[in-house]
Amino acid sequence: MTIMNKMRLFTIACLMMPMLAVSAAVDDFVDSNDSVKTTADTLAKAKVPTFLVNPASIIDEVVWVVGDEAILRSDIEAMRLQAEAEGVRWDGDPECVIPEQLAVQKLFLHQAAIDSIEVAESDVSRDIEDQINYWIQLADGSREKLEEYRKQTIAQMRQQMHDEFKNRSLVQKMKQQLVKDVTVSPAEVRRYFERLPEDSIPLVPTTVEVQIITRQPKVSVEEVNRVKNALREYTDRVNKGETTFATMARLYSEDVNSARQGGETGFMPKSVLDPAFASVAFNLTDPNKISKIVESEFGYHIIQLIDKRGERINVRHILLKPSVSQEALDKASAQLDSIANDIRDKKFTFEEAATYVSDDKDTKSNHGLMGNLTDERVRTSKFRMQDLPTEVARAVEQLQVGEISKPFEMINARGKKVCAIIKLKSRVESHRATITEDFQTMKDVVLAQRREQVIKDWTMQKIKNTYVRINDRYKDCQFQYQGWVK
Repeated sequence: MTIMNKMRLFTIACLMMPMLAVSAAVDDFVDSNDSVKTTADTLAKAKVPTFLVNPASIIDEVVWVVGDEAILRSDIEAMRLQAEAEGVRWDGDPECVIPEQLAVQKLFLHQAAIDSIEVAESDVSRDIEDQINYWIQLADGSREKLEEYRKQTIAQMRQQMHDEFKNRSLVQKMKQQLVKDVTVSPAEVRRYFERLPEDSIPLVPTTVEVQIITRQPKVSVEEVNRVKNALREYTDRVNKGETTFATMARLYSEDVNSARQGGETGFMPKSVLDPAFASVAFNLTDPNKISKIVESEFGYHIIQLIDKRGERINVRHILLKPSVSQEALDKASAQLDSIANDIRDKKFTFEEAATYVSDDKDTKSNHGLMGNLTDERVRTSKFRMQDLPTEVARAVEQLQVGEISKPFEMINARGKKVCAIIKLKSRVESHRATITEDFQTMKDVVLAQRREQVIKDWTMQKIKNTYVRINDRYKDCQFQYQGWVK
């Protein structure tokens, strides 16, 4: 399937929920003799969006009710089209698998509400941006092509995706809450793998350790002045009452995580903020005043106070990042090329250069060794290839252990364009796990299975204790979980 076809299919899928209008009776929920008012009341109790209810007819179709949450026929169709666009293959009949997956999600969301589980808007926004950036890559790196394929602006995509991504995060957080106390002992790990056939022992993917040196190209004085003048103009327009700070942040801030919320950061402790940013933000006292221009490691900001609660503060800000000229990038690249040659000539080591020359604050104190935070929140120096930044992974592919790359450009963790060279410190090729060399990998496998069983047991119990009503057409389905049909 071509990239364009995938994008078109995905566009259809994402638009299905608000646009699908299939007139149908809400059979199994509304008797044919019920009045329109009764029908509307039934839909309201099931939390069906009001724009789908027409006084003359019922648009779309409620096919499942889980607790007080409805699953619509259009929900199922949208998920099916999205999966088709992404090449997903279902383990079973999609007509049965998809509504069950949606129903299970409703169970977790219901429990998350009971347990007051919350997710930070900044995390939701970050996940949305990751997805949009992935789509941009599919669209040949062009935001304009992506908007053309989907017939939406990037801002409209963010807004449409918000609730779905927030629910996804809530479900994940609820699952983490359920399994947080699950553990396995070393003896259990050994026993598990002693019983495994050799061809069932997990395959450990190739892992690498990488050291890095970066140089931050210098920004011209003219570019800095351009950015500062723009921020002064925003301040003047807000102070004159022409617009609001939140509006300007949505339109112009380059902090994508907060721009969607009108520049609002949410309540943050001083310790997690950039020191220069925090110093100014925590000294603000008047919500009607806008701060002076603040330079941080991310760029230049103006800040507006929203509220303070103890040691935490909530502000709005607008971030602008000065652009780096190609001339500055070429100069930084030439510097790194010279450093790499000196290392090859043994004038000094890569470790020494990383410590004293590199601009990468995250690695220079560790001799340039890059750190990886795994999905289990464990910090390690080992990366799977897919976990490396894209530009670093490309460079690693060309290297033997001990070799140094040519200079290349990349975007660092602070969103700034930098030049870099890397050294491949180690590479462990893909292999079958062994208890002596890969105990942690084996432990993760056993732990994942134990957690999966806990979640499965919880889900089955939750189904038993939750009101479920499904359309007759699904009652012959072979579901993963028993108990849906009461």
